[in-house]
Amino acid sequence: MSLFALIKEDFVTVKKNDPALHSSLELFFNYPGLWALFFYRIANSLYRHKVPYLPRLISAIGQFLTVVDIHPAATIGRRVFIDHGVGIVIGETAVIEDDVLIYQQVTLGGVSLEKGKRHPTIKSGTVIGAGAKILGNIIIGNNVKIGANSVVVKNVPDNSTAIGIPARIIAKGFDKSLLSHNKLPDIDKEVFHYLLKRIAVLEHAVKTGDHSSIHKKDHELEEVYNAFLKSMDS
Repeated sequence: MSLFALIKEDFVTVKKNDPALHSSLELFFNYPGLWALFFYRIANSLYRHKVPYLPRLISAIGQFLTVVDIHPAATIGRRVFIDHGVGIVIGETAVIEDDVLIYQQVTLGGVSLEKGKRHPTIKSGTVIGAGAKILGNIIIGNNVKIGANSVVVKNVPDNSTAIGIPARIIAKGFDKSLLSHNKLPDIDKEVFHYLLKRIAVLEHAVKTGDHSSIHKKDHELEEVYNAFLKSMDS
């Protein structure tokens, strides 16, 4: 696919995917993510043709104008939509496949200073929530959801969700018709709820010497624990 065709497709992708777009004129003023891709496409084309210095210069200009830092050597596929865009960092050896949606403040970064592949690979159909950090030479599978502000340092399998710091993986189907990266279970809340109730029961038994109360509370604790397990699978 030619450079011009890729750039044209990037503009069309925004028109198809952003309900906030009311006119084509807005594309030129309100979409730093789109313009970051524009500068990247040109810089990447020059980089692949081994043109010295100019790719990094174009990337620097793009970064200054859009506040999005994309290394010209990164690999970005088709129909990638960078929504808002401000604060995004995409490292040199990062690979982003087709139809990926990326929100603001996302980092696709490295954890090593060694040469070679040190940035993530993002497979097709993935949604990366605002503020997420995906670090190292890991693979984020097809149709994955990364929760906002999550820190992902391990591979994530296809059709699943990763949330938290460090991110935990939740086995789950993925509905392409819904972004829903904001509708994620609060695993920490559920487990802390269970632990606090368990501690309260044990403290009561120690203070009163009534160990039978532990058995009486087992049913309630089991319900709380089951809620925690459900949050892991939902």
